[in-house]
Amino acid sequence: MSEKICKCGIKKEPGYLYFVDKRGDVSRAKMARGKGKKRKGRR
Repeated sequence: MSEKICKCGIKKEPGYLYFVDKRGDVSRAKMARGKGKKRKGRR
């Protein structure tokens, strides 16, 4: 379960995943979605 403890004014950018790291800092990582060619559906 999570709990919001404060608003810290972070502006989220599209394409990034935000999380709390081991040291307790807010970090971001580039999402690995939407790269490469689109796959055609199965027939």
